[in-house]
Amino acid sequence: MDSISIIGLLLGLGAIIGGQILEGGHLGSLLQPTAAMIVLGGTFGAVLLQSPVSTVVRAFKMLKWVWVPPAVNHAWMINSISDWSHVSRREGLLALEGFIAQLRDPFIQKGLQLLVDGAEPERLREVLEVEIGTYEEELKAGAKFWESAGGFSPTIGIIGAVMGLIHVMENLSDPSKLGAGIAVAFVATIYGVGMANLVLIPMSTKLKAHIARLVTLREMLVDGLVGIANGDNPRIIESRLQGYVS
Repeated sequence: MDSISIIGLLLGLGAIIGGQILEGGHLGSLLQPTAAMIVLGGTFGAVLLQSPVSTVVRAFKMLKWVWVPPAVNHAWMINSISDWSHVSRREGLLALEGFIAQLRDPFIQKGLQLLVDGAEPERLREVLEVEIGTYEEELKAGAKFWESAGGFSPTIGIIGAVMGLIHVMENLSDPSKLGAGIAVAFVATIYGVGMANLVLIPMSTKLKAHIARLVTLREMLVDGLVGIANGDNPRIIESRLQGYVS
């Protein structure tokens, strides 16, 4: 569990709610279902319109990374590559075939299989880097979904504010209805700007940080496998890989 995400969200919301109370306002005045419906519905309607189904599904699957980061074990990767380099140096590349069935990650399996099959170092790097590029673009599209939502949210909040003011203008003759319209107008703006800057944009930024860590892990694998294919000394390979996490 990423506790810093929870602390950040609670701190941001707490500051707004606390400020409202300290100013003598009521918490209930910030709870406007109509404004919430306009901002949430409008924001996600717009972002769904611009995104393919695969990106939407991926974005919601990645959402849990904000609270539970994906497992990225650099130490395991370095130790595994170091072990493979020692085995290949003693027994040859074919001796690594026994490790493939023990792996769960298809990308690692593919890289090790290419190494065992005797792929040239540069060809090995080329094939795996193409896959890394595709993998990174797919994940970034998921993060971009939430970033785009953060871009639409303030604008939809302004639309909600204008709608509230229109309602006010239509009921100038009935003062009893003016308060509700004004409340929706201002609260919609708060919802739109607050949701963008306190939730959506920070979430997308955190997802991008996790994506960078996942991509770095794969780049470490490629670097290590190419080193093994080139016959580099295991200690040199290990030292080079340590540079990724220093």
